[in-house]
Amino acid sequence: MSRTTRATQALTQSDTAFTVHLYAYDPDAERVGLQAAEALGAEPGEVLKTLMILVDGKPACAVIPSDRELSMKKTAAAFGGKSAQMMKPADAERATGFVVGGISPFGQKKRVPTAIEAEAMALPLVFINGGQRGLQVRLAPGDAAQVLEAVVAGLVA
Repeated sequence: MSRTTRATQALTQSDTAFTVHLYAYDPDAERVGLQAAEALGAEPGEVLKTLMILVDGKPACAVIPSDRELSMKKTAAAFGGKSAQMMKPADAERATGFVVGGISPFGQKKRVPTAIEAEAMALPLVFINGGQRGLQVRLAPGDAAQVLEAVVAGLVA
């Protein structure tokens, strides 16, 4: 498995401090983020999942703790929209250039508005998908928000 992806390249180019962590990805896991947390020996709230959504029909990205559920109402409001819905997996893959289970908010084919759950900002370090199944990057959540030019808001139900 390569440790270099578009996501890790984007972080390197932005001079963001991060580490790469590989784990045994389980394609049959019911919840990929929780499986990643267990495999990495991390708390589920420290592993953030990347969700591709549509806000008023336009692509956006939400990054939330893997043990939490996205509130569509709060997420739409965070982006200044009226409604939000999950993007279909095939559309998410096309929009990001990554495969489901390996979607990262970093290094996507086309930059989209991104929001990070405010709760995550209290943690010293978080894991976020590094652009490949079985690859996570670990970095300060404030650094992630800065690189992504993300809105920090309450997004979870």
